[in-house]
Amino acid sequence: MDKLQDVIELLKEYNQEHIIRWMNTLDEEKKREIIEQIKQIDFHQMTELYDNTKKEVEIKENKIEAIKYIDKEKLTVIERKELEGLGEQVIRKGEYAVVTMAGGQGTRLEHTGPKGTFKLDVYGKGKYLFEILAENLKEANKNYGVTIPWYIMTSKENNEATYDFLEKNNYFGYEKEDVILFEQGELPLINTEGKLLINKNGLIKEASDGNGGVFSSLRTSGALSDMKERGIKWIFIGGVDNVLLKMADTTLLGLAIKENVQIASKSIVKANPTERVGVFCKMNGHPKVIEYSELPEKMAEEVDNNGELKYGEAHIMCNLFTIDAIEKISKEPLIYHSAFKKNSYLDENGKEVIPSEKNSYKFEAFIFDAFEFFDDIAILRGKREDDFAPVKNKEGVDSPKTAKELYEKFWERNKK
Repeated sequence: MDKLQDVIELLKEYNQEHIIRWMNTLDEEKKREIIEQIKQIDFHQMTELYDNTKKEVEIKENKIEAIKYIDKEKLTVIERKELEGLGEQVIRKGEYAVVTMAGGQGTRLEHTGPKGTFKLDVYGKGKYLFEILAENLKEANKNYGVTIPWYIMTSKENNEATYDFLEKNNYFGYEKEDVILFEQGELPLINTEGKLLINKNGLIKEASDGNGGVFSSLRTSGALSDMKERGIKWIFIGGVDNVLLKMADTTLLGLAIKENVQIASKSIVKANPTERVGVFCKMNGHPKVIEYSELPEKMAEEVDNNGELKYGEAHIMCNLFTIDAIEKISKEPLIYHSAFKKNSYLDENGKEVIPSEKNSYKFEAFIFDAFEFFDDIAILRGKREDDFAPVKNKEGVDSPKTAKELYEKFWERNKK
């Protein structure tokens, strides 16, 4: 009863009385469930996030500069071997781990289930996205005589389905004890009046807190402690949907070591000045990825002395961090970006409402916002046809059709 009274006071303080009325309609078990959920919510943070949606975005005077990068294609044989040797040493010593962000559902692909369970129609028989990644890691294990620990970030929504799928497929031949699932954090959704929504299970409706949530989720889930126990020094973080993702790129790792930086990333050249991708730059002396919508047209079209785009290094979710960097970021609050979306909810009578227009805010942190905590980053420019074949849309750009073509062409070129 004390717990209930505390929760009621909290809800009143933050003008969420509709939740108190809703709780009065629930049975004891469901009431206990929602009380536990409410106790986990940072209402002060949610109020700030909601208030920020009402503010005009302040355009600060920022000093934006081009960022330096190393073009993998332009490395000499000696330079490449030196970097590969440095990277290989770390992997062979068992100091390297990989994180795959796989919290999404395949909604845009019209696929039912976790995105990693989507089957790409390659070579007639098809391969699951998880299977493609597992093959990539198994090849690295064979080359370097180790088993790289593989951490998979799921969401509350798809954790069980992901676990069942991997079990059923025997982890695609990967060592089971070296595949560790952990859940991404969530934040409540709120409507345009700042009220929490109720989901169809009668609880407060929440959604994953964006790919930037990976750092705090690694810490709170215990995955970071597990890495420390295993003696991990470097961690690669990538998405589940790029079928050409190289998760153990010794050149990228060697470059980070040689340049003595805590973070590194692979880029590809923007196809043209208007391509809708985030690009690397230095802002106020720190590395940053600036969204295409925030880069002034004039800057987007600027070229350097070689006639290349000055701001042409696109971020492709291919990131590397020292374990110390992840520990540091995991304790820092990242900026949350708000997205105005359509979300169904239960009204106070328990009837599901499916809105015809956008009605609520979802809050997400982005992984690249963490770059700003550091003075420098090592960037290795790769090639689109070798490094980037995402499966995002059902048709058109970045679809299964384009990914299949890029994947098959890559392996045709790289037959041993």
